[in-house]
Amino acid sequence: MKFGKSFILILLVLLSVSFAPRAAAEEPAADKAQVVLRPVMKLSRGIANIALCWAEIPISWYDTSNEMGGIAGITYGTLKGLCFTLARVGVGLTDIFTFPIPLPNCPDDPTGYGSGYGPIMTPAWVIDVDHDWQNFVYKREAIITDQN
Repeated sequence: MKFGKSFILILLVLLSVSFAPRAAAEEPAADKAQVVLRPVMKLSRGIANIALCWAEIPISWYDTSNEMGGIAGITYGTLKGLCFTLARVGVGLTDIFTFPIPLPNCPDDPTGYGSGYGPIMTPAWVIDVDHDWQNFVYKREAIITDQN
């Protein structure tokens, strides 16, 4: 009986080792680079979220003022911005501490599903195209718009 258990264990180990090199050999070179770049992107996103978390407050002022008016922008926008600031810090710390690990429900493709190195919070970066004041971060020529 002992021989049967060890034989099955050795067989499973040999099968798993024999399939591993074949799976790695079939990966294209671009996918091999993405294996390194996705965790690096996640780490940089976490650092940026912590460094620029304060920008959520003026962004919330602007968005709330446009939607509900100036008084709501000052009161509700400030509280909303503080909540988003705390969320950015939490998400940034999570991205920094778990950057080598793919997280569940964070796919690399925003329309996909499953585990990955994608953003926990949207927008992934504090300053996105809609909140880029005077084209400071994104140049107007670099933004692709829908032609329809």
